[in-house]
Amino acid sequence: MLLPFIVLIGAMFLMTRSAKKKQQQAAEMRNQMQPGTGVRTIGGMYATVKEIQDETVLLEVAPGVHAVYAKNSIGAVLDDAEYNRIVHGDTDEDAAGSDTVVPDDASSLTDAADQADEAPKADLTKKSDAVEAEVEKDGKTDGETGAK
Repeated sequence: MLLPFIVLIGAMFLMTRSAKKKQQQAAEMRNQMQPGTGVRTIGGMYATVKEIQDETVLLEVAPGVHAVYAKNSIGAVLDDAEYNRIVHGDTDEDAAGSDTVVPDDASSLTDAADQADEAPKADLTKKSDAVEAEVEKDGKTDGETGAK
């Protein structure tokens, strides 16, 4: 009879314990922030930390654009390599050293002369034009006596 209550209380204890542990980890992560560190807000914006106050953080969201955020709005503190990869598109040296050539446009990928001869012409007439032409043949429109 008491077993369900004991199980319920035990489950509640474990859930609150894991929630507290997550809160402590988040607070520790926010305490590791230093000016110049890249961060991601809980809204998904990437920025660089400029100043840290007791409850707020001054972030540079774009060159010369600063915004004040609550410390609790910082979702993740990123290491320099990850921040540069995401924000600036920097890649590893292995990928940068490859000899891959990316064309400026698609014309170099296809031969336009060969495709021009093979491509069928598209019918660009409107359907309503065809219906009007049919109505003119019969001389009657919808709603008239003897209309199709």
